Amino acid sequence: MTDDNQDTKAKSGMNLNEIESVGLPESDEKDYEYGEPMAGDVTAIYDIPVQISAVLGRSTMQVSQLLKLGRGAVVELDRKVGEAIDIYVNNRLVARGEVVVVEDKLGVTMTEIVKSDRN
Repeated sequence: MTDDNQDTKAKSGMNLNEIESVGLPESDEKDYEYGEPMAGDVTAIYDIPVQISAVLGRSTMQVSQLLKLGRGAVVELDRKVGEAIDIYVNNRLVARGEVVVVEDKLGVTMTEIVKSDRN
């Protein structure tokens, strides 16, 4: 035996060759299969409702002007035709996109994800 093996045997009661043959203890961790829940799994948040808003534009007016609006009135917005719209999730800007028609309904397609300034 070498001096290193003798030191190891003296401390643990086994030499390095004996330790290698015994191996390390089995881990309590389980191998998870795809789709199986595990710690840190995001599937737990899938059922949380969020409010999504697609803002075509904004306008400011006095209450008296608002009360004069009737059917067919046009409200001028601060955006131009074809300009990207803002997409908010729970009142936080998350993306920009374009208005699209899906079958006979309006939809929004995201064209840009807005990076958060949160630290």
